[in-house]
Amino acid sequence: MIHIISDSSTLYSIESAKKKGLSIVPLNITVDAQTYRDFEDITSTQLLTMIEEHKIPKTSQPSLGEKIDLYNELTKDGDEVIDIAMASGLSGTYQTAMMAKNSCDNPDLVHVVDSQTLCGPHRLMVDTALEMASNGATSKDIVMMIVQSRMQEESYLVPVDFQFLVRGGRIKGLAATLGGALKLIPILKKGVDGIGLDKFGVSRTYKKAVNMVVEDFKNNGFDSNYTFYISHAFNEELAMMFEKKINETFDGAKVVIYPLSPAFITQGGPGCVAVQAIKMA
Repeated sequence: MIHIISDSSTLYSIESAKKKGLSIVPLNITVDAQTYRDFEDITSTQLLTMIEEHKIPKTSQPSLGEKIDLYNELTKDGDEVIDIAMASGLSGTYQTAMMAKNSCDNPDLVHVVDSQTLCGPHRLMVDTALEMASNGATSKDIVMMIVQSRMQEESYLVPVDFQFLVRGGRIKGLAATLGGALKLIPILKKGVDGIGLDKFGVSRTYKKAVNMVVEDFKNNGFDSNYTFYISHAFNEELAMMFEKKINETFDGAKVVIYPLSPAFITQGGPGCVAVQAIKMA
């Protein structure tokens, strides 16, 4: 048997994942020296209240000990584990999973895969892996699916409060200078192989920002065969603008909207919107 494991980058809570046969080890959020597990100990609304009280949250990777215990439990009878981790270039989650693999009782039965993405596409990879495992696919087949699918994915982020990204250290090089661009809306694009966030462009209006992102999808060969994901931090208005433009541009494409978890509101800031697309291999 093959067990699928991931983290809360998939926007699954432990309980919602369990219903699908998925095991989740959450990311962590720390506020005023107190640590909360993503989805489990804190809600997005509670986090927003803390931010409005001028508290500064930080995120950290899932618990190493929790990962090791889970690997040991699931492999004790000879079953395999595939842990599909959030992009290694945006979080230490993958590195923690590798440390857990090397420290567990049956490392040869544990396969850790870097999704090179997060949120919607990450969730779809996990869902597809679960389906493949239930249909008798081998661990090699499932890992190959992830490796091939991550090459057909793209992610953009439109932040409202740029300082959350600056503090989190997830923007690269000249992208940090966007924070000083007065009255401009920065647009960021996931770096190559999921490493950091690069400058994509700036816009003076959200309408133009939406058009820039969707046109870039189109110019890079994305079409209605891709699944589009829009994840937002209490910004339904901008999320709906993106949905409308995607539907107009890619007739018949599947578009899914999710609210972001506390961990990703911490990283992207209140009001941020992530727009992503992926085609499964």
